[in-house]
Amino acid sequence: LAIKNKVHNQLLDIEIEQGWALLFDGKTLNGWHLFNNPDSTRFSAWEIRNGTLFCNATDEAKVFGDLVTDKEFKNYELVFDWQMALRGNGGVFINVQESPEYTATYQTGPEYQLLEPEHMDNKTPLKRPGCLWGLSPQLNKVEAKPSGQWNTTRIIQREGKIQFFLNGKLTAEEDLSSRDWRNKITASGFKDAPGFGKAIQGKIALQNWYFEAWFRNMKIREL
Repeated sequence: LAIKNKVHNQLLDIEIEQGWALLFDGKTLNGWHLFNNPDSTRFSAWEIRNGTLFCNATDEAKVFGDLVTDKEFKNYELVFDWQMALRGNGGVFINVQESPEYTATYQTGPEYQLLEPEHMDNKTPLKRPGCLWGLSPQLNKVEAKPSGQWNTTRIIQREGKIQFFLNGKLTAEEDLSSRDWRNKITASGFKDAPGFGKAIQGKIALQNWYFEAWFRNMKIREL
């Protein structure tokens, strides 16, 4: 039997029943804006390309900035597909606090690392794909797929307990209200960022970081 091509950026009836909602409709940037800059997505590096949410990071004429959700989320499951350009490096931030006192998403939001295998950081334990960037190595070893192939990420957060998955494998697990988490921050490059990693609710952000990136099938359900 011929298998139909999968339709992207759409929910099945069963997914809608389970409470899933699309974060990206495949056609527009509805539901998203640039961090601390709600009116500028028209000129930003973020655009729709062939049904993907594309970060046109190498076009210097574009407005630079991370893309953040309009809504905040607390207890949820987030799933999306992604790929990076060759030697690409990027990230997805959770619990981002959007306010004039913060100039960047990473000042408050822990980062799920997105990394193309040819990038030099792939050999650095705290910077490998799927890990909590700069804080903890992969829990289970898994490689991201190379440029041109899609990876699948799953992020779950319940009352500050987070789990990261890459291509079906658990890559990070933390309790953001624990002493262990605070100790990790104190021993990391975030020790002088007073707002970092404290919130258990906030916006989700996609990083604009010098490398082209593609996203699709972004869906979320509140738990």
